[in-house]
Amino acid sequence: MTTKILKEVKAELLKGVTEKGHPFRYCILATIGLENIPRQRTIVLRELGDDLHLNFYTDLRSKKIIHIHENKKVSLLFLHPEKLLQIRVEGLAKIHRDHTTLDKHRKNLQAINKKNFTTSVAPGTIIANPNAVDYLKEADYFCVVEVNPFKIEYLKLEHPNHIRVRFAREGADWAGEYLVP
Repeated sequence: MTTKILKEVKAELLKGVTEKGHPFRYCILATIGLENIPRQRTIVLRELGDDLHLNFYTDLRSKKIIHIHENKKVSLLFLHPEKLLQIRVEGLAKIHRDHTTLDKHRKNLQAINKKNFTTSVAPGTIIANPNAVDYLKEADYFCVVEVNPFKIEYLKLEHPNHIRVRFAREGADWAGEYLVP
C-alpha cells in the first residue's frame, strides 16, 4: 500500500516541475548554519530525478549556499492546499558549479531570470532603493543545488482517517511505514 503512496509523491513532485501553477512548483527550503538557527525561504523546484533528487537554482553568494557549506542537511516542505497534502523531504544538498551542469540548466531559464544571478553585490546586501541594483555584463553567480533525499514524509488530511507515511531510503529503494497522523 505504501508503494502506491510513493508513486503519488513522485507524481505530485513531478507536476511541480512540469505544470505551471501547481502548488509544488514553490516550496520552502530550510537550512541550519553554524549559528544553529533554522532559516527558511521559498525556492522554485526546477527538476526531479528518477531517484527523487530535487534541483533548484540560486545565487552562489546567497546565505543558503553558506549554510549548505556549513551543514549539508536540508529540509524541503511542499503544501498542496486543495488536496490537503503535505510532503516533507529531508536530504543532503550538493552545490553544482561545473560548466556542463550549469549550461544544461541555464538554457532552461528565460533571459529575465538569468539576470537574477548577475547582480554586482550579493543577495541580501543593503541598498539605497530597489532601483539601485547594478548588474554585471560578463559574469554570473548562477548555481544548481541538488537535494538527495534520505527521508520523505507524506501527510494527507482526509476522512475518515488522515494518512501519514514515512519513507526512508534503503540503498536505491525506499521503505515506507505508516505513522499516526
